[in-house]
Amino acid sequence: MPQVPLTPIEGPPVLVIDVGSSSVRSSLVDPSGAVREVARRAVGPITPAAGMVEVDAVALAEAVLETAGAAASEATAAGGVAAVGVAAQRATTLLWDRSSGTPLANAISWQDVRTVGQCLSLRRQGIRLTPNQSATKLAYLLDKHDRDRARDLCFGTVDSWVLWTLSKGALHLTDATNAALTGLVTTDAAGWDASILEALRVPSSILPAIVDSASVLGTASALPGAPLIAGVAGDQQASLLGQGCLQAGEAKATFGTGAMLDCVTAVRPGFDLRGPQGTFPIVTHSVAGERRWGVEAILLSAGAAVDWLVGGLGVLETAEQSDAVAAGVRDAAGVVFVPALGGLGTPVWDFGARGQLSGLHPAAGRAEVVRAVLEGIAHSGADLLEAAEADTGVSVPALRVDGGMSANVTFLQALADATGRPIQPAALREATTLGAAFLAGSAVGIWPDLAAAAKLATGREVVEPRRRLDRERWLEARARSERNVPFLSRLAF
Repeated sequence: MPQVPLTPIEGPPVLVIDVGSSSVRSSLVDPSGAVREVARRAVGPITPAAGMVEVDAVALAEAVLETAGAAASEATAAGGVAAVGVAAQRATTLLWDRSSGTPLANAISWQDVRTVGQCLSLRRQGIRLTPNQSATKLAYLLDKHDRDRARDLCFGTVDSWVLWTLSKGALHLTDATNAALTGLVTTDAAGWDASILEALRVPSSILPAIVDSASVLGTASALPGAPLIAGVAGDQQASLLGQGCLQAGEAKATFGTGAMLDCVTAVRPGFDLRGPQGTFPIVTHSVAGERRWGVEAILLSAGAAVDWLVGGLGVLETAEQSDAVAAGVRDAAGVVFVPALGGLGTPVWDFGARGQLSGLHPAAGRAEVVRAVLEGIAHSGADLLEAAEADTGVSVPALRVDGGMSANVTFLQALADATGRPIQPAALREATTLGAAFLAGSAVGIWPDLAAAAKLATGREVVEPRRRLDRERWLEARARSERNVPFLSRLAF
C-alpha cells in the first residue's frame, strides 16, 4: 500500500481497522481518500486438526488495540480522529462471557468445516445451513461450554468482537452485512430468525443488535481521544464500496488465496440461500434502515494455485515471479489448468472436484504451465461473472479488481480476455480500508453521502480484452475435474 501523507488542512482522518484472516491492520484515511497504513500485526489461523480452523480471540483483541492505538496516537498531529470504521472477515464465530469479556474458547473461523455433519442433519429437517456460516459454529460452542444455555454470554462475529473491544464492553452490535452471513437472520436480514434459533437452541439474549453499516454507534473509549465508531461492514462488502460500486451492475472481484466476486443488484435477489448458478444473496450495506442488496460468487482456489506452483511443484521461487515467467510466452501452447485444488465453488459447487492440468506435450515447459495456471484462474473468474449475471439478470459492463493478484499484469490481461470485459484494477490492492472509511466518514459528515465518497475510489489503467481465450475447451476440462472424490461431491447445501 502506498505511503500517502495525510493532509490535515482538509480535516481529521478516519481510522480504519481491517481484520483479515491473517492479520490486523489499522490505517488513516483523509478526506481526499488518501490512505496510509500505520500499523499491522499478524494474527494467523490455528489448525488443531484437518478441517478445523480457529483464531485466538484474545490475540485478536490485543492486535486491534495495539494497531488502532498507534493510528489514533499518530492522528493527533492531524487534529485527532474524525471517526472509526471497521472491516472484518465474516462468519468467524466467537462466544464470550458478558460480565468479564473473556472468550470461552478460540474463535471458530469461517474456513472451519467441523460442523458439516450437523448441516447435513439439519438439511434433512428442511433447514439449509452451510458449515462456513456462523449458525452451527455457535451451536457447537454452546453445546460445549453452555449445554444448559444458562450462562450470561455474548455471541458475535469478528466485527462484534472488535466493537466490544473498542468500547470496553459497552457495544454488543453487528451490522446487516455481517449478520446476513451468519445463517441466523430472516431472509430480508431485518432481524434474527426465531425458528433457526429454536432449532439450534440459541438464546436470543446472547445475540448482538443489528445496526446500520453507516451510523454513529458509540465511542471507542479504549483508544486515545475516544473517537466515535461510525462504520462497520464485512470485508467483501467494504471492498465493494472501496471500489466505488453502488449501482446495479457494478461489480468487483477480490483475488487473494481464493476469490470473491460481488455484484450490486437493484433489488433483493429472488432466492434465499443459493441461486441456480451458485451465487449467494448478500447485503452490500445498510443506511438509515434501508438494506442494499447484491450477490456473491466464490472461487475456492485462486492465489492458492499460484502458491502450489511455488511450494508444490517448485517451478517458481515466489508467487510474484509468475507474472514475468508467464509473460515470457505468447500463450499456454494448449496446456489447460483448472484450479479446483480444494473443490469447485460457483457455479458448480462440487467439494469433491480436484485440480486438472492437461494438454501437456514435449514443447510445453515451465512458462507454459505457469501461464496455464494464470489463465485457469482467469477462466474461473469468468465463471463467477457469468454466474452473477445469470442469477440476477443484470449486465456487468466492466469488472473492478483488487487483492494480491491484481498486481499480476499477465493475470489481469488473461482475465480481460476470458471475460471479454474491461478490467479496472483498484489503485489500492486492499480496497476494504477505503470502503470502511467511506461508511464511517459519511456517517459523521466528512462526505455528504456514500455516493460522494465513492467518487474518490480510483483505479489503475484499464486492461482491455485483446483476444478470446478458448472457454469451451476450458469448460470441458472443468467438467473432467468434477466428482473426483465421490463422498465430498455428494455434499450439498
